[in-house]
Amino acid sequence: MGQLMEDIVSTANNFAENFKEEGDYDFSIKSLELVDEYLDELGDFDLDENAIFNISSMIGCYVFETARRNYGGEYKWSKEKQHPVLVAGAPNFSVAICAWDKVKGRLLKGSEDNIPFYIAGYKEHIEKGRQQKGYNVVIF
Repeated sequence: MGQLMEDIVSTANNFAENFKEEGDYDFSIKSLELVDEYLDELGDFDLDENAIFNISSMIGCYVFETARRNYGGEYKWSKEKQHPVLVAGAPNFSVAICAWDKVKGRLLKGSEDNIPFYIAGYKEHIEKGRQQKGYNVVIF
């Protein structure tokens, strides 16, 4: 396991463990509804940039790891974005997600950046990629 993957898995596991009193963060797709509800609550607070980054990266790791465990993919580091992306399908196709950005969007913009819907899109694009060699998409 590479360092990036170790860091994401560790952060995701820590989130699941630290918030187990709040719900069953078991890396199931269903658990993403809990994530979305929690982000909705956090969005009501006046968060500074540091808090937004910490929440986005911590919960983003849980979202990444839930998507990877259920639908596959490999973690890559985006030099452009300066954070990880999850990429599925290589070498036949490429579907990438940016969970940290999506979690940040959910905090700042509300329900329009719904986490379960986002991961359902990841699954749909992977299925499409399996049907179309060379398919390439980044889901923001």
